[in-house]
Amino acid sequence: MKQKFISISRPVISSQEINSVKKVLKSGFLVAGENVKKFEKSFSRYLGVKYAIATSSGTSALHTALWVLGIGKGDEIITTPFSFIASSNCILYVGAKPVFVDIDEKTFNLDPSLIEEKITERTKALLIVHLFGQPCDMKPILKICRKHKLLLIEDCAQAVGAEYKRKKVGSFGDVACFSFYATKNLMTGEGGMIVTNKKRIAELARMIVDQGQRKKYDHAVLGHNFRMTEVEAAIGLIQLKKLEKWNEKRRTNAEFLNERLEEVKEVEIPYVLPACKHVYHQYVIKAKKRDKLQTHLFRRGIGTAIHYPKPIYRQILYTKLGYNLRLPKVEKVVKEVLSLPIHPLVSKRDLDRIVKEVRNFYGK
Repeated sequence: MKQKFISISRPVISSQEINSVKKVLKSGFLVAGENVKKFEKSFSRYLGVKYAIATSSGTSALHTALWVLGIGKGDEIITTPFSFIASSNCILYVGAKPVFVDIDEKTFNLDPSLIEEKITERTKALLIVHLFGQPCDMKPILKICRKHKLLLIEDCAQAVGAEYKRKKVGSFGDVACFSFYATKNLMTGEGGMIVTNKKRIAELARMIVDQGQRKKYDHAVLGHNFRMTEVEAAIGLIQLKKLEKWNEKRRTNAEFLNERLEEVKEVEIPYVLPACKHVYHQYVIKAKKRDKLQTHLFRRGIGTAIHYPKPIYRQILYTKLGYNLRLPKVEKVVKEVLSLPIHPLVSKRDLDRIVKEVRNFYGK
């Protein structure tokens, strides 16, 4: 009997989400209704922040956040080159310049010890990315921001529910942004969220997301249509109730893989920063003969992915902008990383298969 293919990611959708969507469609109220308001309130309460503004995507959330903070032409924003490209593109959208700092090759996140050497009189903010569900090392980052009077923007697109010293990511910065894309730990299909504890930022963000309106047809600032739909919010309300359970399932799956792959010397299992709660949006190993291992697993019905195959500064867009960098740690990591299936629909039998095939490849 042919074995099922184990996908690298798959959204968890139950009858609850489906029925919630049907209810919205039958109501006829599809935009800017009660579901969006309830989702914003529930999400801010979950994170322990004062304000949450729902958006059309994680990218539009981050774009709006930079816009609201007044970042623009001539400003430099220190960030990571090892991320999905949207985290840096949003800096370009507002006319500012991304300044890339190398990563900590154990955590995959920006290396705090390398930040200060990149600070200039034009540096206005740090934009950190909690990559793969692993929180950044916030203590030194916050210290640097205070010392140099820098704004802090958290990109939490892959880390909803992750914690640093029992405090959820998204509650540290001047502003933070989340993505609810279809493969995320909490998904609404598309959609995102801006969160902050600062009233002025929240009020301006809410206007920008909704065409610059203070109230209907009263446009105070230049805005955009970055609104979340009622359908997305209805899905999000259901998903948020299940998030902790699903994150725990990811952590349990990760522990299973860790225990059985740790002895394979050709594989380096994910490192977790002390005092952190990793939520494993992706379970990312570093592997010798990475490309051949990926082919081996695919041929045996196991989906994998390489997140990410090249640093942002080596993307064509960025080389055309004049970036000519080779940061040693990220250059090494991109040749080694491989994401294995970890999502809540991965079963014990699936995990056994994954372990067996990885070990078989290395002759264990």
